[in-house]
Amino acid sequence: METWRQIQKTNFTKICELASFLEIDPSTILKSPFPLNFPRRLAEKVEKGRFDDPLLMQFLPIHQETLKTPGFTSDPVSDCSFQKSPRLLQKYQGRALLITTSACVMNCRFCFRQNYPYEQDKDHTEEIALIKNDSTIHEVILSGGDPLSLSDERLKALIEALSEIPHLKLLRFHTRFPIGIPERITPSFLKILEKTRLQVIFILHTNHPKELDQDVLASLKKIQAPVLTQTVLLKNINDNLGTLKTLFMTLISNGVIPYYLHQLDQIEQAAHFEVPIRKGQKLIHALRAELPGYAIPTYVQEIPHKTSKTPI
Repeated sequence: METWRQIQKTNFTKICELASFLEIDPSTILKSPFPLNFPRRLAEKVEKGRFDDPLLMQFLPIHQETLKTPGFTSDPVSDCSFQKSPRLLQKYQGRALLITTSACVMNCRFCFRQNYPYEQDKDHTEEIALIKNDSTIHEVILSGGDPLSLSDERLKALIEALSEIPHLKLLRFHTRFPIGIPERITPSFLKILEKTRLQVIFILHTNHPKELDQDVLASLKKIQAPVLTQTVLLKNINDNLGTLKTLFMTLISNGVIPYYLHQLDQIEQAAHFEVPIRKGQKLIHALRAELPGYAIPTYVQEIPHKTSKTPI
């Protein structure tokens, strides 16, 4: 059986190879500084020859990315203004976000951190010390990149170091890994989670029902911790009632709680994904008429320097 690392090496990272696999014209694909990174599992779900497939549109560099749009910037959520160190951000009271790695299982074209000035991989000694010296922090969020890009050995060392800090209570993972490579949820990783004294919370990022399959859902059920999801509202991908209803119903039917529906962060190159807020509000209102309350996420926008995500 292939390891998750071996599977990751099969990701499509070259435009010509993806174009050949999906039977599309490579000249219509943009050569972008933000590289293509598309898991084969997802590519296999794309309808051949279709540029408007809702999975492909999330990952395919297209020429609309070159258009300049007022209000869209390289750091739309002002990450750099919240740095306690280059790898530790604190935006909200009681919580700190640890940038574990720049590596990700997939490169979403609307990623708000695609221009972040990542440091080269090193240990987190400085960040652990900063967290240890701030007793107001009760939760650490492991983000990136994707924290599950790290090996089990590195995750184990990091989680053990965090577990030794008395005032920490919660450990949150922000990840998209199970969507692209569910094999990443290994017995050794689960054992690490079982051994920590911290309460683990998993926040998955998923945007379309086609991302979910039995292998993905089975991998999430192995996690003996609360699993929630975040979704980004994306034009022509999930900005309709049927898609969102199917997505949230599939999640909740498998014990995964929809947490946030995000208004797009205005990252440059991604204006073509933006959905008007008024339409998002109408979609949430329509969902309330068809789904139980616990299956409907909170529609939010991140406004820099607010004390929390802002409900819309």
